[in-house]
Amino acid sequence: MQVEFAHLRERSTSGGWIDFAVFNAKSTSGNNGSLLAELTMRARNAGCKIDQSALVFREGSRTRFYGDQNLVKYLTRLPCIPQFNKAISF
Repeated sequence: MQVEFAHLRERSTSGGWIDFAVFNAKSTSGNNGSLLAELTMRARNAGCKIDQSALVFREGSRTRFYGDQNLVKYLTRLPCIPQFNKAISF
């Protein structure tokens, strides 16, 4: 199975940089934490630097995020979700 994700770098509020990943996935078992940890580990093993990560998925007509609290807050303020520019096997 392939999971699409966006791997991005943005300036943090403290002035440094934050590298983050947003995975286009939702756990089928209801354990989003485990899925996020697995996908983050696989992306890091593939050479991506990731400080924070989150899942993005649809529930009915709503877009939902699950992951690092600060990243989720940032993502909910964006006008649209980041473009998925990579894929990882899972």
